[in-house]
Amino acid sequence: MIIAFIGWKQFADPEVSGSATGHDVLSSNSVAVLYTVNRKNPDEAVACVVRGRAQDGAEVGRREVLIPAGDEVQIGARTVVQTSRPAVIGEVFGCTTSVPSYLQAEE
Repeated sequence: MIIAFIGWKQFADPEVSGSATGHDVLSSNSVAVLYTVNRKNPDEAVACVVRGRAQDGAEVGRREVLIPAGDEVQIGARTVVQTSRPAVIGEVFGCTTSVPSYLQAEE
């Protein structure tokens, strides 16, 4: 029973997920990442980490992004990531419902 629960918890549909749908290298120090965020509960804000990677696979830029609560289960977004050297790809590292306090929207 415990093994079944662990398997279900590990492989069940996540509360939130993000996936890159495209990228555009803007300059030698920035890349725009296009991505889709899917969330089970659109009433909850989520945080995503978007990053740029160089030809050798190294992470050369990273940005945390707040996806505010809303009405849509699936939402498209575009984020520009500043990089320390040229990026060849932009991607979503991951998304979470645990939004850091510094990403909270101002009231």
